[in-house]
Amino acid sequence: MADQVDYAAREDTTMAIVCYALYLAAFITGITAIIGVVIAYMQQSTAGPDMRTHYTFLIRTFWIGIVLMLGTCVLAGVGALLSIILIGIPILFFAGAVGVVTTVWFAVRCIVGLVYVSRGEPYPRPYAVLA
Repeated sequence: MADQVDYAAREDTTMAIVCYALYLAAFITGITAIIGVVIAYMQQSTAGPDMRTHYTFLIRTFWIGIVLMLGTCVLAGVGALLSIILIGIPILFFAGAVGVVTTVWFAVRCIVGLVYVSRGEPYPRPYAVLA
C-alpha cells in the first residue's frame, strides 16, 4: 500500500508539461509559444491551486519574453541606423547580448518550471522575474 500513489489527490500536470514543451519548441519553430500561452490562459481558470501557479508562471514568462525581445529588436534597429556613423556598432553588440541573455532566461525558466511540474509541486514564486 505504501507504493501506491493517490492519483486522484494529485492535479493533472499534462497540460502544463505540454505548455512548457511548446515554449521550448519555439526555439525551433518560432511560433509554438503562442499556442502554449493560449493553452495556459484556457487552463488557468479550471486548474487547481498547484497548477494555477504554473499557468501564471507560463503566462508571465511569455509576456516578459515578448517585451524583452521587442526591446532587443528596437535596440538593434536603432543600432543599425546609427551604424552609418559608426556609433551604432556598439549598440548592435549590446542588442545581441541582450537577445542572448533573454533567450537563456526564457530557456532556464521553462526548464525550472518543467522540473517543478514533473515533481507535482507548485511553482514557488510564479510572479518572480528571475527563475
